[in-house]
Amino acid sequence: MTTSDHSPLHVYGIKNCNTVKKALDWLTQHNKSFVFHDFKKEPATMEQLKAWEKHVSYETLLNKKGTTWRKLDPQTQQQVVDAASANDVLSRHNSMIKRPIIEHASGLIVGFDENTYETTL
Repeated sequence: MTTSDHSPLHVYGIKNCNTVKKALDWLTQHNKSFVFHDFKKEPATMEQLKAWEKHVSYETLLNKKGTTWRKLDPQTQQQVVDAASANDVLSRHNSMIKRPIIEHASGLIVGFDENTYETTL
């Protein structure tokens, strides 16, 4: 069964992010139907963050390698100790959410990994 037999995938990210570009290119090249949600135009809501955490941990969603995390003051960084505190920061700083996030029929994929895409999508 192909993705075209299902509703489209939902891809969340930032359009100019290199990792998101790789993912979108892969999906297009493999004829996967998807809807792109740009965090700059459609910020992730608290409800979305909580729903995503039913599939992956807040640690997976929180990108501590990016510039947005590094620009946070140390006190705010130290306050991120659980899902609730992470969601508070992520809802205010969507650019700290690891990208892309792909919602598919059986769950969620965070980031770009060609092997995961091949086996899951």
